[in-house]
Amino acid sequence: MKTIHTEKAPEAIGPYSQAIVANGMLFTSGQIPIDPATGAIAGTDIATQADRVMRNLQAVLSQAGVGFDQVVKTTCFLADMNDFAAFNEIYAKYFVSRPARSCVAVKTLPKDVLCEVEVIATVEGV
Repeated sequence: MKTIHTEKAPEAIGPYSQAIVANGMLFTSGQIPIDPATGAIAGTDIATQADRVMRNLQAVLSQAGVGFDQVVKTTCFLADMNDFAAFNEIYAKYFVSRPARSCVAVKTLPKDVLCEVEVIATVEGV
C-alpha cells in the first residue's frame, strides 16, 4: 500500500489519508469544497462547491499519477437532492469518461458543505 498526499488538496480533517494505492487501484477519501490555500469552504452555492471538490480530486489524482479518465467509480454525496442537476453540470465537465457512479442525498456533510465526492481509479505502475 502507498499513501498519497498533496498540499494542493485539503489536509485530512480526521484520522485518514487523502488517498491510498493498493493492488493497482487508487481509493480517495471524500473531498469536500475546502480551498487548500485558505482552509475555507469555497462558496455557498452547489456549482462553486462542486467545482472546488473536483479541483481537489484532480490534485489528489495528479499526485498519484492518474487523471479523471482513469476513474472507474465515483460516489457523490449531496446535502440536498434539489442540487442534483446543477451538481451534474459541474461533474460532467470533469468526468467526461462517464465512470460508474452512485449519488445519494445525506442528512449532513462535514462542515455543513453541500457536496462530497470520493473516487476509485486504476493506477498502473504505482
